[in-house]
Amino acid sequence: MHLSQAFGKRLKKQLPLHIFVWMGLLFLLLFSIIPMLGVVIGFKDYNIKTGFWGMFTAPWVGLKHFVAFVNDRKFTELMRNTVGLAALKLVFSFPLPILFAVMITEMRGNAYKRLVQTASYLPHFISWTIVAGILHAFFSTSTGMVNDVLVKLGVIKEPLPILISADYYYGLAVVSEIWKGLGWNAIIYLAAMAGIDPGLYESAQIDGAGRLRRIWHVTLPCIKGTIAVLLILAMGGLFSGNFEQAMLLGNTLNISRSQVIEVFVYRAGLTQERYDYAAAAGLFQSVLSLTLVIGTNAASRKLTGASLF
Repeated sequence: MHLSQAFGKRLKKQLPLHIFVWMGLLFLLLFSIIPMLGVVIGFKDYNIKTGFWGMFTAPWVGLKHFVAFVNDRKFTELMRNTVGLAALKLVFSFPLPILFAVMITEMRGNAYKRLVQTASYLPHFISWTIVAGILHAFFSTSTGMVNDVLVKLGVIKEPLPILISADYYYGLAVVSEIWKGLGWNAIIYLAAMAGIDPGLYESAQIDGAGRLRRIWHVTLPCIKGTIAVLLILAMGGLFSGNFEQAMLLGNTLNISRSQVIEVFVYRAGLTQERYDYAAAAGLFQSVLSLTLVIGTNAASRKLTGASLF
């Protein structure tokens, strides 16, 4: 009884915290774990008319849909767009939050620092629908402010088709991704830098290290583990495109560069009602991402000693 009473008192005291945990677990159960049952239709000839139980009664076809996806005429283009865009975003978007966090940490004046941090966080809370509208207002060939100004200044003779040309899509996607996520992605690095012992900076300064030397030899080594873990997570997204961005900025004129695997899966499943084929394509993408995470995690553990598992 003594143990049960102690457990009951502790549970009552920690009830708000337990509710938060239970709600998170319930969310995962409903939207992540239970939907995984649907993966089975990637190995079957599934017909939506058979309903939920049709997932289990449909005939098995093995890897038929996976082979069909790999042999699809759009497969090479989809892989190029998905991996190419993700790689560009990784190269440009991953190091910039680190640099931005270092710059904020080195700023003098708490009021100005808070102002910069708040301003940099705001784009994260703007939906991609609003971002697409902003980009249209700036770069539209008919009403875009940037094109209008450049034409009137004589910099260009006619408006640049930034929103509708496939040649500009990669740059547009990468720049808009950086603008939207730079400040938000820097939060974890700022938290890691806040935990660095100030004595290390003082010792380095006594030894004659300037600001750049202190950043290179104190700040960056101290957040090495954080950088490694976030890099592992970022590598896992190398085969995942930004679905909302691709849907809203993509159109029939730039589809050769804007269509990624997630958009293809969405259209194959909901537009063409090829649910089994779409499930196979989505699972193919997920397996590649998982493999990349495991490989990157092993490499990081061997090289830096930091890893997710």
